Amino acid sequence: MSKITISLIKADVGGWPGHATVHPALIETAESMLAQEKTSGRLVDYRVMAVGDDLQLLMSHTKGADNTEIHGLAWEIFCNATEKAKELKLYGAGQDLLCDAFSGNVKGMGPGVAELEFEERTAEPLVAFMMDKTEPGAFNLPIYKIFGDPFNTAGLIIDPSVHMGFIFEVWDIQEHKRVFMNCPEEMYDILALIGAKSRYVIKRVYPKPDGKLPEDEAVAAISTEKLYQTAGKYVGKDDPVALVRCQSGLPALGEVLEPFALGHLVSGWMRGSHNGPLMPCAFEDAHCTRFDGPPRVIAAGFQIANGTFVGPVDLFKDPAFDLTRRRVQEITDYMRRHGPFEPHRLPMEDMEYTTLPDVLKNLGTRFENVE
Repeated sequence: MSKITISLIKADVGGWPGHATVHPALIETAESMLAQEKTSGRLVDYRVMAVGDDLQLLMSHTKGADNTEIHGLAWEIFCNATEKAKELKLYGAGQDLLCDAFSGNVKGMGPGVAELEFEERTAEPLVAFMMDKTEPGAFNLPIYKIFGDPFNTAGLIIDPSVHMGFIFEVWDIQEHKRVFMNCPEEMYDILALIGAKSRYVIKRVYPKPDGKLPEDEAVAAISTEKLYQTAGKYVGKDDPVALVRCQSGLPALGEVLEPFALGHLVSGWMRGSHNGPLMPCAFEDAHCTRFDGPPRVIAAGFQIANGTFVGPVDLFKDPAFDLTRRRVQEITDYMRRHGPFEPHRLPMEDMEYTTLPDVLKNLGTRFENVE
C-alpha cells in the first residue's frame, strides 16, 4: 500500500448551549457526508469526534498532506454543519469559518489542521489529541516531555531505537518563521523558545536521519493556526489538535500519555483571556461548563491497519488520571479566586484582542506624568 495520510481537521461551527459542547445534529451531518466519501473511495476511513464545542474530523486517505480535495471536503462539511447550527440557533454558528469561500486548503481560513503522511509499520499505534479552550502552545510541554525528557520517556535512556533523540520543528507564529532543532543536543535552546508558548510552538517532530524510521516522515504534528491573527480580533480560542505515533522506535503509548498527568497551566479558558489547568478527561466528560472550562484534552487511541482506524480507545478514561482531575479542580478553584487579577487573567500583551485597548484609549489624556 502507498503512504497513508491521516488528517485531523477541526472547527467550532456552533456550541450547545453556549460554548459547552457539540450538538448531535452536527455530528450526524459530518458522519453522513464522510460516509459517502468513504463509499466513493476518496477516503479510506474516517471518525467524527468532539471535544467541548469543537467538531473534529479524523480522515485517512492516500492523497498526501495539504490536499485540496480533502481540505475542500472538510470545509464543505463545516459549512453544512454551520447551516444546521443556524437552523438550531446554536451559539457562535460558523465562528471558526473566517473566509467566505474555500481557496485551496483550510489553513489560514479558521479551522485547525494536523496531518501525518507515512508508510505503515507492522504495527502502527496512533493517538489523536484534541483540546478545547486553549491555544496551540498548550501542546509544547507535553510534546517536549514525550520526545525530549528522559524523566518522562524512559525509552530515551533504555531503548536503543529511541536513544538518539528527535528533531523538533519549532514555529515562530508571530513572525511566521520556523527552525529545525536537534534534541538532546540543543535541548536548552529548544526550551528557551518553547517555554514562550504564546509565540513559539512545536509544529512537528521527526526521527533523526540515522534512525530506524524514515527521516522525512513526521512522527507528531500539531495544529498551529491562530484565529485572532486571521480575524484581526478575538473570535474564540484556537483549540488545537495533535497526532502522535508511538511504539517501535518511538515513545511507548504510556510515555505519550504520561505528560498529561500534570494538569499543566495553559492559556485560554473563559473568553480566551485566562490561565487555567488542562484537564485530561474521557470523551463523555469533554463538556466545558466551569467558567467555560477548565480547558480539556481528550486522547483517542487507534491502530492503523491499511489506512483504517481500529478504534478509538478512550485513553484518558482511566482511574489512573483521577488524581490529576482532582488536582485540576483544586487549581481551578485557586485560580478563579484571583478574579480579574493576573496570573488568572492573561498579561496585557496577550489581551490585545479584548476590550482592554478600548479602556486605555477612552482614558486618553487622563493619564498624567509623574516625577
